[in-house]
Amino acid sequence: MSNASFSTPERIADELAKLNYLADRGLAAAIFLARKLKLPLFLEGDPGVGKTALARQVGLMLGSEPIRLQCYSGIDRSQALYEWDFARQLLHLRSTFDIASIYRREFLIPRPILQAVEQHPSVLLIDEIDRADDEFEAFLLEVLEGHTLSIPDYGKIVIEEPPFVVLTSNGTREVHGALKRRCIYHWIDHPTRENEAEIIRLNVPEVADTPLAPQIAAAMAQLRQLPLVRPPGVAESIAFARAAVALGHRTVAAAADDALGVLVKQHEDEDAVRGVLRSTR
Repeated sequence: MSNASFSTPERIADELAKLNYLADRGLAAAIFLARKLKLPLFLEGDPGVGKTALARQVGLMLGSEPIRLQCYSGIDRSQALYEWDFARQLLHLRSTFDIASIYRREFLIPRPILQAVEQHPSVLLIDEIDRADDEFEAFLLEVLEGHTLSIPDYGKIVIEEPPFVVLTSNGTREVHGALKRRCIYHWIDHPTRENEAEIIRLNVPEVADTPLAPQIAAAMAQLRQLPLVRPPGVAESIAFARAAVALGHRTVAAAADDALGVLVKQHEDEDAVRGVLRSTR
């Protein structure tokens, strides 16, 4: 799609709806500002509310598959930025004996950040930043604020067109304010029952003539009020609808036992989830 897809928040919401993603005014405005001001978009919310899915849809709007950097405890700059291909460097050095020549671009293995910088257009998804360490946050802040990437022994890479950066957080720990201040921040909440039912219909059109969509939305709203180890998100709502259709069930209660494994990922949650599903009308 062209840049016109990002011309206004309303246009963004319309384009996302065509891709089966319902964005409210606040989220559409956050995307618009991130694109217009060339700032990272920081999305925070419970697991399963559609943060990662949004990055994929923005990628579709730009005509680029998102480049994903999955964060975890202990991740460092080499996993995020680049690595040297030591095996090829060693082979080259044996034949040339020229140390300086082994630090050329052909021996550089790009990791997600460098891949996104070198690809135009591009979407860089930095997923679950709350799982990374403080040191990695500091590194990210340095990268996001700069206009160049500095690689020792190689030089600097000028960022001519910055990627559209999406950072996500499940809120498992507080991300430092310095990083958030560099971004356009938006909290994504669970959808209303009406919106969730519409999301299910958009993604699973086979349920349009059944009571499944509103029933699933009602059941999910109830389940999210319980102290479950892993409450279901929108992705699970869609998966449950697809499972019910595949099984030939037209109501949530009928699919409660057969499709339970679509929603439950922890044994401790089974009885509570089953009870809610069986009682949903």
